[in-house]
Amino acid sequence: MPLHILTEAERCLQCKKPLCQQGCPVHTPIPEVIKLFKEHKLMEAGEILFNNNPLSLICSMVCNHAKQCAGNCIRGRKDSPVHFSSIETYISDMYLDRMKPTVPEKRIDKRVAIIGAGPAGITVAVILASKGYHVTIFEWKSKIGGVMQYGIPEFRLAKTILDRYEKKLEEMGIQIRLNATIGSVLVIDNLFRDGYNSIFIGTGAERPRSLGIKGESFGNVHFAMNYLANPKAHHLGNKVAVIGVGNAAMDVARTALRNGTQEVTLYAMGKEIAASSSEVAYAKLDGAEIETGMQVQEITEDGPVFCKTIYDENDNIIGHEDERIQVHADSTVISISQVPRGKLVRTTSGLMAGDNGLLIVDENYMTTKKGVFAAGDVVTGAKTVVHAVDGAKKAAEAMMKFMDENDNEE
Repeated sequence: MPLHILTEAERCLQCKKPLCQQGCPVHTPIPEVIKLFKEHKLMEAGEILFNNNPLSLICSMVCNHAKQCAGNCIRGRKDSPVHFSSIETYISDMYLDRMKPTVPEKRIDKRVAIIGAGPAGITVAVILASKGYHVTIFEWKSKIGGVMQYGIPEFRLAKTILDRYEKKLEEMGIQIRLNATIGSVLVIDNLFRDGYNSIFIGTGAERPRSLGIKGESFGNVHFAMNYLANPKAHHLGNKVAVIGVGNAAMDVARTALRNGTQEVTLYAMGKEIAASSSEVAYAKLDGAEIETGMQVQEITEDGPVFCKTIYDENDNIIGHEDERIQVHADSTVISISQVPRGKLVRTTSGLMAGDNGLLIVDENYMTTKKGVFAAGDVVTGAKTVVHAVDGAKKAAEAMMKFMDENDNEE
């Protein structure tokens, strides 16, 4: 065991009102877990982490800890905060392969269909299977994980971890249908016809958002999610311009530099940088540069064209200068968030989305079609893995209540 993990555990003050726990979107009981860890009760600590957040191992690696647990640690006010993420990674990594999935011997005679094997879908599957429901996951791609598989680089999240998760899902009796698209051959009404009592949609937000400017169709222009899904298939060249400064943009920059690109510059329209401080630091350490106050106007075959941003006295953007600045780049990568795929919504009766393409749900995470629930990015827009887990946990509880109260005969 790395000694720094023990040192971090010893630094925990065991606060009676742990702000770190409040700062976590899924309210991980951090002091309790650390206490068990220090008592060498690793499996007990791991069980608590997994039951609270089935994707604890992944979240410990990819969460924005500076704005969540570590960012709220009381020690961070005068000293460096306790880095619980390293403790969580160690415990969750050791626990995952050793855990024995808890599935009731007597199963509940109700079937659940989960559309999408991303963070939200996996979370709902684990919760419902552990309660005894029969669960089938439908995933339109060839591997599970969603954004974790196709949107987070290998150097941040080893894909072998998702293989381990898939094995655990199968051990829990969860059936997984890969390369199965709901909305074309299969439709939601057919799932109800075949005896599913409830349906969960966790298809995420994987369709890149367009800038809506001239030049986006050129051959030297790419979208972040397409690039991150298969970097080896893209040949960006020696000099790359990235439009956007979120976490995905940082992933693009770091991935490009690892694949032979010599220069990467990320451009932000304003002064704020959306990515977490740690991801920005890593990107800069890898050699990426960031320029703020640059409004992109169009993209040419030579690269993007910008105008400098004009601010008011409060640093609010009020326009841009007239002078156009041509940046020369072999490739331009657009990274300004994602939206849900629309096919499922368009081809399924009774399922409504807002103007932004996000599914409409009520306070119980039920969509406009009875018995169909949704959570994660397809409801909230592109957010983090832990936020998808949070919504999925609430949706799973609502689904169980719905199935207990309804025979769901249609």
